[in-house]
Amino acid sequence: MKIVSRNEELLRDALSRIPQASSRTSLSSCNKLIRFEDISAAAFKIQCGVQKTPCMYSRLSKQYGMDIYLKKEFLQYTGSVKERGVLYLLTSLPQDQQRKGVIVASDSNFSMAVAYHASELRIPVFVIMSTSTSPARVKMCREYGAMVISYGTTAKDSQMHARRLAQENGYLYLEEEDSAVYLSGLGTVGLEMYEQVPKLDAVIFPAGGHCGLLAGSAAALKHLNPRISVIGVESESFPVLQQSLKAGHPTEDQACSNHHFYGDVSGLCFGSNSLQLTGKLVDKVVAVREEDILISMLRLLEYERATVDAEGAIGLAALVAGKLPDLKGKRVAIVICSGNLELHLLQQCIARALTLDNRVCRFSIVLSDCPGDISKLLEILSREETRVLDIKQERTFVTSELFTVEVTCTVETRDKIHSAQLRNALLERYPTATWMER
Repeated sequence: MKIVSRNEELLRDALSRIPQASSRTSLSSCNKLIRFEDISAAAFKIQCGVQKTPCMYSRLSKQYGMDIYLKKEFLQYTGSVKERGVLYLLTSLPQDQQRKGVIVASDSNFSMAVAYHASELRIPVFVIMSTSTSPARVKMCREYGAMVISYGTTAKDSQMHARRLAQENGYLYLEEEDSAVYLSGLGTVGLEMYEQVPKLDAVIFPAGGHCGLLAGSAAALKHLNPRISVIGVESESFPVLQQSLKAGHPTEDQACSNHHFYGDVSGLCFGSNSLQLTGKLVDKVVAVREEDILISMLRLLEYERATVDAEGAIGLAALVAGKLPDLKGKRVAIVICSGNLELHLLQQCIARALTLDNRVCRFSIVLSDCPGDISKLLEILSREETRVLDIKQERTFVTSELFTVEVTCTVETRDKIHSAQLRNALLERYPTATWMER
């Protein structure tokens, strides 16, 4: 957690309450600010303020050939695991700073968690959001109890305004980073998973720019059982963590996107503490494609009735993509850490995932414009047990012979094999049929 304000020394007082690592701990060589005892203390302090989310056996286990347990952190009140670190941070602040209040400047899961828990603790909380922020996020943040102020057209404008207000009014400006307090709070996920699933072989976490959850939880898990494999997963489009580990210091990936689909997966604001812990304790970091993330979201919706965003689905995406074949037959836990996908994006993501999964297909056929020809086509589709989602006819702009009609159909199939069967049946009857590739 990065703290920037005129009263920065107040947070240093809170940090000083955390005991320093001793030479006997495995973490002392890579981060003297966080120990297993710190994570245990965080778990005790936040136990009444956050959910102890279930870590349940998944029906996806048979599909991927391993025992899969899903840690459902998206069931937290604000839909994100960030509540753990935020609550521990806020309760660690001195009382005089709690009376003055805190301020954040973004529409991220972190800001939502700050808005909710600060309000619950009766800490004045202000959230500065740019004018481009979706109305749904603004409304939600206000419902959590924060004073929301719209300012500027970009996130940078909002941050500058928040810093200025913090200096003028004595607020504590909070920006997500990787202090010992924040990492200890996030690390409580690792503690819970170890208690909930006996004999774990591996645990999969989202990684990317915000790897505090991965680093903090790895600290807990490796202390409890060094044989547990800890794996991070990030997007191929933004391999920020892999690049930083290779370079030995945090790097900035210029390809990062501000698209809300990626959320914290494409962030850049993790620091050296998280990086050192990750390099020391994490066994493997893999990257997955956007297509794998979308199919993972679809699998979670269908099999678990879990509506999650890219950050929440990216752990399972490593199994969807076949990136971890060595986990076959083992007991694996996956953290589903976030479920804050905006509704308009959810609709787009599911539609695209169905296409990628060969569950929705589209083709075009040119027929003679005679009675009964379309009926014959529909008979074939019925015989092949497909569901017609949409059918369109075009007569005016058909480039083939006169008195023909181009029929474009969108149909739903069961899977890739069913789609191939339909394609063969259509080509047998209509050799000129055009199958539109995804």
